[in-house]
Amino acid sequence: QVQVVESGGGLVQAGGSLRLSCVASTTFFSSSTMGWYRQAPGKSRDLVAAITPRGSTNYADSVRGRFTISRDNTKNTVVLQMNSLEPEDTAVYYCKATTFLRNDYWGQGTQVTVSS
Repeated sequence: QVQVVESGGGLVQAGGSLRLSCVASTTFFSSSTMGWYRQAPGKSRDLVAAITPRGSTNYADSVRGRFTISRDNTKNTVVLQMNSLEPEDTAVYYCKATTFLRNDYWGQGTQVTVSS
């Protein structure tokens, strides 16, 4: 069973930064696509950023230029660096691992709150 654990959420003022980390306990980490999603109250869970096994990245338009996703395959870790945070970024952020077998594994989520 793959475990995905997020950390790094919290409360920050608008314009500030937060760094989210996700560790996935799978020997297939280096061949997995890793993604960060977020879900605000009453809204759907949407993709924020993703990174492929080869390091190609994809961002939601609303965060491009402010957020950066990266991975360290030696530590089974993916990081989401969030800068210039806005109140609209307030949500629960989830990490997802998609293995080469196309199985999805989600973390429990971490709360990010941006005050104005």
